[in-house]
Amino acid sequence: MIVAKDTVVQLHYTLKDADGKQIESTAGHDPIAYLQGHNNMIPGFEEAVEGKQAGDKLEITVTPENGYGHRVEGSVQRVPVKHLQGSKKWSKGMVASVHTDQGERQVTIVKVGRFMADVDTNHPFAGKTLHFDVEILDVRTATAEELDHGHAHGIGGHQH
Repeated sequence: MIVAKDTVVQLHYTLKDADGKQIESTAGHDPIAYLQGHNNMIPGFEEAVEGKQAGDKLEITVTPENGYGHRVEGSVQRVPVKHLQGSKKWSKGMVASVHTDQGERQVTIVKVGRFMADVDTNHPFAGKTLHFDVEILDVRTATAEELDHGHAHGIGGHQH
């Protein structure tokens, strides 16, 4: 089966920056699974794996336009420290998760006080060209429930 809209793709990936430095990898962990064609992955990634199949290995380069966009300067907001998720102690440069009206967002700590923190709301990868090494492990048709929920379930997907 080939990767197309409404298929669940299970894969391993390694993400590197423009200098070839590893940022994150699924190696040694469970693979990830996502629902193709439902904005679960950045556009440049989904475009590159479209039409591929299990067993394929590929290198993908994603520019900011097809990734997390360009940085918007002056995107600093003040939020209560208690709203930051991902650590108990915060310091400048750390990445936190925050729940917003638009869902979960990743922010970077600019300055942190006792009760309030100044955070950069640009995605940590905004403005960066990203390089993915990908190995597609499995491609299957999504279930009705997955299509209804808009994401993959099971190993590597959302757990319910």
